[in-house]
Amino acid sequence: MTRRTTALSAAVALAAALALTGCSSEDGSSAGSSGGASNSSSNGKPELKVSGAFMPQPVMDMAGGFLTITNDSATADKLTSVTSPISDDVQIHETKDQKMRQVKSFDIPANGELKLERGGNHIMFMGLKQKPKQGDKVAVELHFEKSDPIKVELPVEAPNHNPKQH
Repeated sequence: MTRRTTALSAAVALAAALALTGCSSEDGSSAGSSGGASNSSSNGKPELKVSGAFMPQPVMDMAGGFLTITNDSATADKLTSVTSPISDDVQIHETKDQKMRQVKSFDIPANGELKLERGGNHIMFMGLKQKPKQGDKVAVELHFEKSDPIKVELPVEAPNHNPKQH
């Protein structure tokens, strides 16, 4: 019986560790071009482009989301929220001193970028309605202070996927 309890405890610990890799302290990058979408305007609004989007396959009822938002204009903006049909509670988190906390917005500097990446700032999907599998795509809509919303599909990758290591 103790062997079963120990094995079960180890399995639960492993599952929790994998689920939280999006909030881990490893340094990852969201470089790449998958999940690309853009929002450009000639009316003075920021010109935003999304690249490198992905979600590691969740092993519990929560998941992380990662992407890069590039601003090719002289007007700064803010990412204010993310919505998705996969969860009624999608949060944006900052990571400081290996601790994550929910924030109201992220700055997207003029002629700069916002990187949401493993071990750093990220999207957090709480209370998933279903668990997507590797190869699936998860629809999200990014909401901004000044720009129109951008719809993006996050490809679901392996639970340990880290673009910086590839």
